[in-house]
Amino acid sequence: MAVGAWTVYPPNASAADAPVDKDVARMLKGVEDRYNHTETLQVAFAETYMNHGRKHTEQGELYLRKPGRTRWVYTIPAGKVFGSDGKFAYSYFPAEKRFDKMSLKETDDMKAPLAFLLGKLQFEKEFRAFRTLPDGPSTFVTAVPKSDKMPYTEVTFLVDPNFTIRWINVKGQDGSQLDFAFSAEKRNPPIAESMFKFTPPLGVIYTDSSQKP
Repeated sequence: MAVGAWTVYPPNASAADAPVDKDVARMLKGVEDRYNHTETLQVAFAETYMNHGRKHTEQGELYLRKPGRTRWVYTIPAGKVFGSDGKFAYSYFPAEKRFDKMSLKETDDMKAPLAFLLGKLQFEKEFRAFRTLPDGPSTFVTAVPKSDKMPYTEVTFLVDPNFTIRWINVKGQDGSQLDFAFSAEKRNPPIAESMFKFTPPLGVIYTDSSQKP
């Protein structure tokens, strides 16, 4: 069974010391350029979390606006919201009647590899090795982070010929896996600023941990 080919940097080597395979580099550059030149983004997502034999799936619509503003609007479970106004992160769990405000640092978790959607990710800066595997006209790209302090051990992207990311798999240090499947992507749609304002509904438990030292 084909597993693709690795491009690996030697220990302590920089991207300049050990350049990535030209075809892989072209693909990564194409993905970076596509999202770096996107100011707003709207995309449907299906999110699946797997750990210790258990599987949990959620889905909804994701809205993004530079710089750093996001809103995950869930249809399953209905009403759940997660997002950022660029300064703080917010989450709302209607079933628990709970609304949380956090510092952005508190949200540096398994969603970290999705930074490319905001045009912030530089693959060769963040990852030390890449493996590719063709999938029809598309390509799976598996990347290993340079730092072993990240909460994940590797990330796999499914890249279309037009450099759109259709699927991501994030493997956690704890053996968990987080999948995102994306569809119906809209680049630079009009998205109101009000989409990124987060206010707790009346009658919910409100927790603000954003000022913790």
